[in-house]
Amino acid sequence: MNAAHEPSAKSCLIRNARKALEGSLERCTICPRRCGVNRAASKKGYCRAGSLPRIYSYAPHHGEEPTISGSRGSGTIFFSSCNMKCAYCQNYLFSQLDEGEEVSTGRLAGMMLELQALGCHNINFVNPTHFVPQILSALDEAYAKGLSVPLVYNTSGYDSIDTLRLLAGIVDIYLPDMRYARDEIAKKYSDAGDYVRINRAAIGEMHRQVGDAVITDGVALRGLIIRLLVLPEDASGTVDTLRFIRNEISKNAFLSIMSQYYPTYKAYAFGELSRRVALHEYQNVLDEAQHLGLNNGWIQEMPDPDDTSFFGTNITPDNEIIR
Repeated sequence: MNAAHEPSAKSCLIRNARKALEGSLERCTICPRRCGVNRAASKKGYCRAGSLPRIYSYAPHHGEEPTISGSRGSGTIFFSSCNMKCAYCQNYLFSQLDEGEEVSTGRLAGMMLELQALGCHNINFVNPTHFVPQILSALDEAYAKGLSVPLVYNTSGYDSIDTLRLLAGIVDIYLPDMRYARDEIAKKYSDAGDYVRINRAAIGEMHRQVGDAVITDGVALRGLIIRLLVLPEDASGTVDTLRFIRNEISKNAFLSIMSQYYPTYKAYAFGELSRRVALHEYQNVLDEAQHLGLNNGWIQEMPDPDDTSFFGTNITPDNEIIR
């Protein structure tokens, strides 16, 4: 085990990060929204989150990228609420409608230890951006009680670079989205008019911390894996994002190029989003990835257009784009 990943070394980093964020919820600037509300007094800003973490579910998950789920599953903890308002969010029940239960940081630590005891390869924080101080508090307790598996920061990519810097040496695997290449589209569909600048800076910081993915025996131990959800009508601008990744992040970056979009939540308010992704739209992205030499990662099979039960095609080892 790398010394930077030893529990004792990581515990020290966690305590330092906690200290740096002490009192941060009293005038919250954890995410790029920088609402400044007093969450410590249960006031709620843009993300609608208060002083305690709100959890929708936690369980071993076998539907993530193969190197994240492995053979024993990824220990996913789904956080409620969000600092974005994506009209097409597939997780809207808890990200937008805030379903879930507030728990103590001690209980959150217990969830991590339970998932580790079940044999999960990692602890996967899904949508953690607005709960970073609470997660650090829980991690402090969990590491004192024996937590040792890698930590995954699974995010929309709309993260404050100042907050991310405090996570250096704590997070082992970053699993961010790169949703958009144009701010006007990000504003229209997700109410995040500065998404591109914020997201690209965040991805750069994540890569600076952990580099390209390191995979041993089929399981990721460290590194950056970027998710790219292709949207209808090229709303995501994924080809432009691929060029940014190749030129500014890494020619060896690991990508997860997803075709699983389907209209849900408020997507039907936008005619261009009221259908699934066409084969030629998805293929165009794959062709550009190959053209740029971005061949590390995974793709998804296109869903059967007549299958009304489709809720996203799992990414499997058979669909790797590694050449």
